[in-house]
Amino acid sequence: MLTVLRAFPCRSRLGDVDTGATVEEEIYQSLLLRGLSLVGWYHSHPHSPALPSLQDIDTQMDYQLRLQGSSNGFQPCLALLCSPYYSGNQGPESKISPFWVMPPPEQRPSDYGIPMDVEMAYVQDSFLTNDVLHEMMLLVEFYKGAPDLVRFQEAWNQEHTYLDKLKISLASRMPKDQGLCHVLEQVYSVLKQGN
Repeated sequence: MLTVLRAFPCRSRLGDVDTGATVEEEIYQSLLLRGLSLVGWYHSHPHSPALPSLQDIDTQMDYQLRLQGSSNGFQPCLALLCSPYYSGNQGPESKISPFWVMPPPEQRPSDYGIPMDVEMAYVQDSFLTNDVLHEMMLLVEFYKGAPDLVRFQEAWNQEHTYLDKLKISLASRMPKDQGLCHVLEQVYSVLKQGN
């Protein structure tokens, strides 16, 4: 049983190795300050299924080996793939798929590991902390004006805009705190302005 308490987004663009390394170090320091341990990573396949690619399998195997370190003991490491805009998802809620990788057999170490599904259950917090809300706003600001910016006012399908879809996806994963609705409306307002 592994409990994921917090996700730390890596605010860097794909291929921006310098910024990525700096942000990863900031995340590591945030983990230490909060007394948390790194237990995995996540990323998205925006318009394709939440299935691990060969690169995802390699990355996960690397994380598993790094977290294990020199000990032969088991150290949990989880990968999460999110598929927010894949049209093959059932309904408008984003699909999130957790997995880990079974290493290749010792006699064939150059083979790819085998991705293994992980059962997951969500336990909603009763409220969002200020640092999570602050992080949400930093993400909105970071992606404003990005070349691959999602146009939230445009139609995702015949029934929903991208913004509607985001609201539906977040609704089942966010605290039910009534004050949160006001905060999310602020985030949605900033998202609309960024388009």
